[in-house]
Amino acid sequence: MVKAVVGDEAHLKAFEEALSSSSSSPPPQAQVGLVVGKLSASSDRALVYSLLPTPPTEAAAPACSLRAAPKPKPSSKGKGPTSSDASLEFDVDWIAEHARQVSRMLLGGMSVIGIYVWASEASFKATSPAVLSQVIRAVSQAWYGRAFTERLLIHISYSPRRLACRICEVSSGSLRPCDFKYSKLLPSLQTFRCTYDFEIRLTSVQAEPFKKAILKAINHLTEEVQNARALIDGHLFSEDIKISTEGPHQVDFLVPFKNAVPVEECSLEGVAGLLRFTGSVSALAYLGPKESISEAISDLKADIITSLRSRLDIILDDADDGSAANELDQSPSQKVTQVVFHELREPYNFLFPRRVLIPWFSGAYICDYLQQSETTEDAVDRCKEVIPLETAAESSSILEPERAAACGTLESFWDMVPGARSGARDRSSRLKDSGCTGQDDDDKSQRRQGGVNLNILAALFALLVALIAGFVFTFSAGSNT
Repeated sequence: MVKAVVGDEAHLKAFEEALSSSSSSPPPQAQVGLVVGKLSASSDRALVYSLLPTPPTEAAAPACSLRAAPKPKPSSKGKGPTSSDASLEFDVDWIAEHARQVSRMLLGGMSVIGIYVWASEASFKATSPAVLSQVIRAVSQAWYGRAFTERLLIHISYSPRRLACRICEVSSGSLRPCDFKYSKLLPSLQTFRCTYDFEIRLTSVQAEPFKKAILKAINHLTEEVQNARALIDGHLFSEDIKISTEGPHQVDFLVPFKNAVPVEECSLEGVAGLLRFTGSVSALAYLGPKESISEAISDLKADIITSLRSRLDIILDDADDGSAANELDQSPSQKVTQVVFHELREPYNFLFPRRVLIPWFSGAYICDYLQQSETTEDAVDRCKEVIPLETAAESSSILEPERAAACGTLESFWDMVPGARSGARDRSSRLKDSGCTGQDDDDKSQRRQGGVNLNILAALFALLVALIAGFVFTFSAGSNT
């Protein structure tokens, strides 16, 4: 349960000053945005790193506006409604979509933990708590990260000028006040990095959609990552480990040997194909002050999985675009999501988007994902649409830790049968064109084909020897007679 909220002093006070300056020109307007920070399962504190305004909708309408109260009945005093009677109105779907886009760009240790509202005290009080909790609930459901039962609601008032924080119970929608204070959070952040290599092989049953097949592979990878042991700067992690405050820290995960193969992988009943999912994920996590090292390890593991989920969402979003007029104009994402396993007659290869890191503020980074035809400029433009960047990001300051994208290979049932690999003759050229593998895989394919040829020659030789031996035995028996 969150009892206190700590906000970064420099960033939040600068943001309040900017809001105050914008309200000097009447009439004052309302604003809504996201709270980026961290809710810790092992602490009763919530950390607030940044406040992000929700941009206008596609129709150029604000995500939050003032809705005047209905005109009251005439009274003897003759007073009409005033601006203080106006309540707040929200575009809930648009705010939730903003939360989804921002969550995709945040790295480990940072997430969307609530909303802020900039409005007068009277307008805020005139707004029903049910309306506010509805917005918070939509934001909390916009991402598949860790499930927390609480979110933050920060109210920045310009009349009178002050900041107040409340805790929202997501399930019930109740609001309760909590303590809020400032501290130097961002300069105290520690950075943890890792590169995680993986290879998942799973069978796919008939009529299994592409999304379900990939999610099954990611779920297996999740279990693998959660059971991995961590090396921090070359030292095996333990609860009493001591590390320096200087960073970034390098983390390596040791995956235990698999003692057993999942039952579903042992059965060939209903199998339509094979999914081979392999690649590397560059993960990064930030550790706040007074947090344990185990939090950083958990955040780093979560960043690996959410990164793959984000890439899958990008593929599915691109496939749902539906702008292609015919099959030739379809994007790779549209083609791969329409693949039917049991109809494949040769392996089908596809690439996941690769992650790039873009400078944000105070040495922290956000991320985006590039498709094969995109550049880092495309990533910066997308980030600017949902997250204000402190400085203009130059190409030299953008990090590309993943030179090669994660790769998936869908193989049909016929390619799983020994000696019946229908696509073996042109497999090497197709894999090379897709960028999905290298010379090693080509060599392995050639070695497997060579092994099949040797087996055939050996069988023919054995048959020839048997025929000669039979002929000699028959001739010898006839001569004796």
